[in-house]
Amino acid sequence: MAPSMTSCPGCGLQLAKGDRANDGHYNASGECLDVYNEVLSTEFGHLLLFSQVHQLTVDTYAVQHAGANHKDKSVGVHLVGLHLAFEREVLPREIAPYLQRLATRVQDWPHFRPPTDVGPMTVVDIAMADTEQHIELVREWANQMWSAWRPHHDAVEELAELAFAAH
Repeated sequence: MAPSMTSCPGCGLQLAKGDRANDGHYNASGECLDVYNEVLSTEFGHLLLFSQVHQLTVDTYAVQHAGANHKDKSVGVHLVGLHLAFEREVLPREIAPYLQRLATRVQDWPHFRPPTDVGPMTVVDIAMADTEQHIELVREWANQMWSAWRPHHDAVEELAELAFAAH
């Protein structure tokens, strides 16, 4: 008998149904979150992966799984992370301090309506990659998601300015 399948509401990833529930933070299935946690574990255990793409992984997963109960602040912060990487060419390992500064400066976060098409790549593509492919695929996945959010780029740029504003 074939296993029962579940579809992630954020990215559409089809996986065998497990017993993990969604934690409510992301618009994701528990099964998709399990794969994401495996990818994070791999990155935490590998200095090159962590320094080169970990921030992109976190930002990309967050904005691909926007919607439902996912907080506007989280979506905004992670969109700014992608903006910094792709528009301002900030190295992924240097993005976190900007995002922390931004998070303390904004009180009312805008609501960004998630795109209907989040593209074909998902976290499982990253989970299946070897170390060399991992870096390349995370960058491709992040670029895919940044492009999917194109209608909001101007508003995200305005938010990003707050991360650079003088104290």
